[in-house]
Amino acid sequence: MLSSSIGYYALILGLISSLLLIYFSLLNFRDNQYLNTKILSFTFLQFIFVITSFISLIISFALSDFSNETVFNNSHTTKPIFYKLAGVWGNHEGSLLLWLLVLTLFTLIFLLKTKKQPLKYRILTILFQQIIIIGFFVFIIKTSSPFNYIFPVPKEGLGLNPILQDPILAIHPPILYLGYVGSSIIFSSALSATVLGLITKKWASHIKKWVLTSWIFLTLGILLGSVWAYYELGWGGFWFWDPVENVSLMPWLVLTTLLHCILVLQKRLILTSWVIILSISTFTLSMSGTFLVRSGILNSVHTFANDPERGIYILIFLFSLIFLSIIIFFFFHKKNESENESFFWLSKETAILINNWFMMYFLSVVLIGTVYPIFLDVITSEKISVGPPFYHKLIIPFLVPFLIFMAIGPKLRWIKSNIENKINLISVFFFSILISFLIVRNFNVNFLINLTIISGALYLFFITIRDFFIKKNKNNSQKIAHFGFSLLILSIMFNNIFSSEIITNLKVGEILETSNTKITFNDINQKNEKNYKSIIGSFIIETKNEKAEKFKPELRIYNQPIIITSEADIKTTLLTDKFMTINVVQNQDYFNVRYQVKPFMIWIWLSVILISLGGIISFFKKEYEK
Repeated sequence: MLSSSIGYYALILGLISSLLLIYFSLLNFRDNQYLNTKILSFTFLQFIFVITSFISLIISFALSDFSNETVFNNSHTTKPIFYKLAGVWGNHEGSLLLWLLVLTLFTLIFLLKTKKQPLKYRILTILFQQIIIIGFFVFIIKTSSPFNYIFPVPKEGLGLNPILQDPILAIHPPILYLGYVGSSIIFSSALSATVLGLITKKWASHIKKWVLTSWIFLTLGILLGSVWAYYELGWGGFWFWDPVENVSLMPWLVLTTLLHCILVLQKRLILTSWVIILSISTFTLSMSGTFLVRSGILNSVHTFANDPERGIYILIFLFSLIFLSIIIFFFFHKKNESENESFFWLSKETAILINNWFMMYFLSVVLIGTVYPIFLDVITSEKISVGPPFYHKLIIPFLVPFLIFMAIGPKLRWIKSNIENKINLISVFFFSILISFLIVRNFNVNFLINLTIISGALYLFFITIRDFFIKKNKNNSQKIAHFGFSLLILSIMFNNIFSSEIITNLKVGEILETSNTKITFNDINQKNEKNYKSIIGSFIIETKNEKAEKFKPELRIYNQPIIITSEADIKTTLLTDKFMTINVVQNQDYFNVRYQVKPFMIWIWLSVILISLGGIISFFKKEYEK
């Protein structure tokens, strides 16, 4: 109870610090000879107040203080301590407090790391950040306080959703939020630079670090979420176009586009409008995604809350930020004269611009597929879900030219270029088509679509491999990221083409035989853990030309809340994942058995790590190396 009181009053003091920071920032903006030391002091103090509040919530969870409503709703005395602590952000209120913590931390880091930047720019960026921070403070204190008191105090809590009790999901939200919140600095910085007319090459070099930081964490956060969904939800896939997956993908698409625009801006004073709009869009989508989930508007396994009051506040807050951004863009942004010059049709910036349009198209498809069901529900009360076929039909045809431009673009020069080594590029292209033809011809799959996509991905794959041996192009970060992306597309395609699945109902002792697979259901065992009971199936899988393998998938019956989850048994090699789950068939002695063979699964994860590695190398690259 004491820790909850400390946490609540720390939030109040943090809000007061924000108001004082706005006051001192406005004063300092008029008298701009030097930075007012009170701004740095109160920024540091604000962070201390928020971290105090966050630690107070951690203590409440660790001690199972059920006088705290958030702890009562999301914890239980039998839950392992690791998941008690992870439960701090495994709920609506705690996750927003984590958002606020990272927001204040990044604001402090920005202030400390920008001593060489213009004073007015620093002050105005802090001012915009504080507007966002105040919005979060009010939202948390008014509608989503993690420190509400319950009386009489319950003896036991309701527990955390068991599918959220997972090591990867414990670190997934903090990493994802680092990506989301990093975009707030980009947003505030872009607005400040627009007001002051500082959208320049120098500003691009400065803000690129923040863009990379946000992009790296968001990429890794999405990867962790995808890995968790793969083995925890028991579907055997890595991406399901779930609405909450989509709202994390959308800011990633915009961030990737923004990163390439920043690279152009560093070289030429063009695409300034793109940079500003993308900077605003990235944070707007990050906010929209987080709040759509937290308000309960989107329905998925990730949804934490359902409260109309929260939804109304979210809409007003988002509308205010967007309206402020639009006013600043239209009233303060002035295009540079060089920006009105047309691009030469064959240049690096033209290739980047074309792929930017592709990225915006992909974004539009994902946005429509995610938001359209919400509007349809509001207007007609008709509930629909937009599934993978919608996204595949609209995205896949445009993926091929996107991959080709991605392969050719780095070969071009800035301003005006000729395609170098035309014969090599053309020969690699036809070689890629030949390899794709040989792969697709031997399998009973959609010939044309698979041939074109695999050809495009192989073309990028071979071109990037070739680039590693060319000393003239030393941009290793770009090579690694593009190579990782080509590997990702190839891994997804091969995973889709070569996957196989067996779904059947079996009793203990029964055997299922197919043309090349034999499944033997030997027996079941039971095991009691601290907060769940486990039913473990014992299977032997025999496949032609392979050794017999034992599989032990589980059913876990959690005590609080009482939920049954299916835990997959996965055998992973460099080439293939073998994936087995079981489920109870109600009122029968049968178990529903699902056995899947998922080729190249590990390469999907490794390719995303390579993409992130490209960003990390670029982040630490010194200016003299560029």
